Amino acid sequence: MATETQSSRRAQRSTTGGDAKTPRSRRTSGAAPGGPSRGPGGGRLRGHVIGTYGLLTLTVLLFLVFSLALPNTFPTLDNISSILSNQSIPAMLALGAMIPIVTGKFDLSVGYGLGLAHVLAMQLIVSNGWPWPLACVVVIVGGGVIGVFNGLLVEFAKIDSFIATLGTGSVLYACTGWITDGARIVPGPNGLPPAFTDLYDSKFLGLPVPAFYVLGLAVILWLLLERLPLGRYLYVIGSNARAADLVGIPTRRYGIYAFAGSGLVVGFAGVLLAAQQQIGNPSVGMDYLLPAFVGALLGSTAIKPGRANAAGTVVAVAILAIGLAGIQQLGAEFWATSLFNGGTLLLAVGLAGYSARRRLRAGADATRTSLSGPASAAPVASVQTSVAAAETAPPPPSTTTD
Repeated sequence: MATETQSSRRAQRSTTGGDAKTPRSRRTSGAAPGGPSRGPGGGRLRGHVIGTYGLLTLTVLLFLVFSLALPNTFPTLDNISSILSNQSIPAMLALGAMIPIVTGKFDLSVGYGLGLAHVLAMQLIVSNGWPWPLACVVVIVGGGVIGVFNGLLVEFAKIDSFIATLGTGSVLYACTGWITDGARIVPGPNGLPPAFTDLYDSKFLGLPVPAFYVLGLAVILWLLLERLPLGRYLYVIGSNARAADLVGIPTRRYGIYAFAGSGLVVGFAGVLLAAQQQIGNPSVGMDYLLPAFVGALLGSTAIKPGRANAAGTVVAVAILAIGLAGIQQLGAEFWATSLFNGGTLLLAVGLAGYSARRRLRAGADATRTSLSGPASAAPVASVQTSVAAAETAPPPPSTTTD
């Protein structure tokens, strides 16, 4: 009887593939990760929260610091309105530059396109006598056409986006000089139509109207990129264009869409710049190129760390605007603005690269964990069950006829 009991136990152990201690060890190993994993899990959660909302928190802290340092001038409604008004065009340009970045491309012609757009608007209204609504529509559509041309160069001519858009920008700058003949376009004694200048100078709810333009554009881009298939396709192309092509996404077409969207935004920003400046300055657009890319790249480290997004771009532009306004009111030298933009650009590129690498590591760790965890035994068990069922199943009925 004892021999039968021992042999049955050995048979049970050989059937289960382990010994009697296996369930206990499994319970121990299953309980152990529950305790220590709280530390790494909590660390990952903190890292996610800091990466997502860290830049937004820094924006609020920076505003509080400057408010304490300049209590009489900085935290006032006039100063806030001035910041919103002055930074609306850089914010729109940053949102426009962000769209090709989603696909992994760069549009270096945004600054030159801005200069041409505002000069063309002034030329059509002042020199040619066009109605200002028609002139604005032509300028915005022209910006979209330039964006399509950039997309064709990048997607079909297979020219690197840096080189293609830099060359296009030089051509646009030449067109700006040709239109203005190197001089400024100044309105006549009657000035510009008041309805046109109200596009920039008017207020809504006590705040400058251009701030609401930026908010509306950010919401539109958020909907397009985060809630519609168009945005998913653009993000897939930016993550892995080859994989996107293999799954059937028309990468060339959507790449052109991205550049066209950037051109439309640049055209609208040029109209606002013309309403703000009220003169045609052929060299003003180049000053907006660096702040636009600083905002777009720094925005990829916030809200959606590791990828360009509209909400993060708005937060990045906000922190840049607060920082610039603060250091200028503290009496910084004229070169401090360039130093601030250049240093922030280097920091933005570094943080964007770190966020992307961190996201890739997190994805690789999650994949490794899913492959090595206890759940990986389920497919094996299901395969063994299917094989056993196939071996014990009766043969199919014969279909031959006499």
